[in-house]
Amino acid sequence: MDTYWKDDGGEDESFWEHEWGKHGTCYSTLDPNCYVNYTPQEEVVDFFQRTVDLFMELNTYKFLSDAGIVPSATKNYTSAEVLAALNKPRGVNATIECSDGQLDEVYYYYDVAGTIAEGKFVSQNPVGETSDCPASLQYLPKNVSSTPIANDTIPPPPFVGKGYILVEAKHAGREVGCLNKAGAFVSSVTNVSCAVFTGKASGNAVTLASTKGLCSVHDSELKCASSITTPTLFTDITGNLAYTNKTKFYASTIPTGSDQSTVFTSKQSKVLGITWEALSAPGFTDK
Repeated sequence: MDTYWKDDGGEDESFWEHEWGKHGTCYSTLDPNCYVNYTPQEEVVDFFQRTVDLFMELNTYKFLSDAGIVPSATKNYTSAEVLAALNKPRGVNATIECSDGQLDEVYYYYDVAGTIAEGKFVSQNPVGETSDCPASLQYLPKNVSSTPIANDTIPPPPFVGKGYILVEAKHAGREVGCLNKAGAFVSSVTNVSCAVFTGKASGNAVTLASTKGLCSVHDSELKCASSITTPTLFTDITGNLAYTNKTKFYASTIPTGSDQSTVFTSKQSKVLGITWEALSAPGFTDK
C-alpha cells in the first residue's frame, strides 16, 4: 500500500480510512461473524490485501501500450481505441472516465464466487455503468523527475538475488520467523536455521533455491530438496511472496525453540505472510 495505494495529497492514512469506511464496510462476507477463529481487524487486512492483489493483476499501462496507446502530450486517441485495448487481454469491457478530456480513471468489474478474502474473482462486463470520455481524448504522461538515478542505487526486486525468506504469523501475535534450507517455517528468535536463498527471475515470476536444492510446492506443501528438478514459479505482490496470485500461506502450528512447521498453500489454522530480506540484513546466520 505504501507503494501502490497512495494519496495524491500525501495523507495516506486518512485516505485509507476513507476507502475502508466507504467501500470495505459494504461487503457482507467481511463481517466478523463470517470468520472462523476471528481476530480483531482481520477483515480490514483482507480487504486491503485483496484489493492490492487485484490491482497487481491489472497492468493497465501494458494493456494500452500493447495496442500502441502510450502517454503523449501531443497525440489524441479515441475512446473506442482505449476501450478495445482494455477489452482485449481480459475478454470483457472496462469503463473509463475523463477529466477535461484527459483519461483519468479506469474501472474493472468482477463477480465474486465466495468471500472477499478467499473467493474467486471472475471478470465481468459492467452492468449499468458507461464511460464518460469524449470521442477523442488525451492520455497524458505523468510528471516524473528529470534527475537520473544511478544504476547502482536501484535495489534488486524482492526474491531476486540472495536473501532470507521471512515468515510472519498474521493471526498469532505476529511472531516473526523464517524458512530453513528445507523450506520449513522456524523461529528466527532463536536464530536456529534461517537459510540463505537464491532467487532467480523467470519472466514475471521467480524461482527459489537453498543449499538443499530447488524449492517447489507439491501436494500443497512447500519443500526445498535436491530431488526437485522443476522449481515452482512464484510471484511478488507488493513485497509478499505469492503462489497462484495468493499471498496467504499456512501452517498448522507456530514453531518455538528448535521446532519447525511445514508451510502449506492450503488452509490450515495459522495464516502466514512471506517476505524477503536482502542478504546484507544483520541478525541471521545460514545453517
